[in-house]
Amino acid sequence: MLLDLGKIFGKSKNSKDVAKERLKLVLIHDRANVSPQFLEMLKSEIIKVITNYMDVDESALEIQLTRTKSDDGQSVVPALYANIPIKNIRKSGK
Repeated sequence: MLLDLGKIFGKSKNSKDVAKERLKLVLIHDRANVSPQFLEMLKSEIIKVITNYMDVDESALEIQLTRTKSDDGQSVVPALYANIPIKNIRKSGK
């Protein structure tokens, strides 16, 4: 079962956005060999930590777990990519 991010963050999404988000999760799952639930937990935890220090646009936040070549170029390793639009940086934590 996939989680609806709109319900988690109190924002409503139309069916196109929900379908697009679910497709992204399936593709990421296939590439990284982790469950969609794991990715949702990871995204939630990252948001929780970052929002202690800055205001972010959660609706535009993108997190992907993929694979890339290692530093030595000999193997393929997991990589976490995050695109986190920042609205405001706080001078001190929450």
